Amino acid sequence: MNIDDLFPLQRILIDEVYQSRKRVLEVLAGLLADDQLGGAHATHIFEILIERERLGCTAIGHGIAIPHGRDKDILRPRGAVIRLTEGIDFGSADNQPVNLIIGLIVPDEYPESHVAILGILAQHLADDKDREAMLNTQSAERIRGLMREWLSPLATSDD
Repeated sequence: MNIDDLFPLQRILIDEVYQSRKRVLEVLAGLLADDQLGGAHATHIFEILIERERLGCTAIGHGIAIPHGRDKDILRPRGAVIRLTEGIDFGSADNQPVNLIIGLIVPDEYPESHVAILGILAQHLADDKDREAMLNTQSAERIRGLMREWLSPLATSDD
């Protein structure tokens, strides 16, 4: 897996302002959608993310949420990051507003990738130092660098 392809710079937004979880998920869906599949794909991704939220909140605490799902129409995992200037209610168990959202869509036929990526992200975001690095960086390049570092165990040799 090529981590730079998973989290390209154009899918990392910093200092955004949105007022609701629904709006964040709409923007996230647009970032995660495959442009080659057309505009309807963003709607499809939004529905996947909403359905996952109905199963259980994807906020993991400390102001972070990882909305995710599987999609039969994509060929490779796709990730996106949105960092908000002000947190929003995401229904987190710790009742903290969420201001860092990391979205992930994985092909249906690769559930192992889905679980592996989520596990690694959750591990690093539970670490105070790693979480602070992600929350305080001022560039999309640095966020992608953190993702590259964290997810390096999943990187293939042809990256």
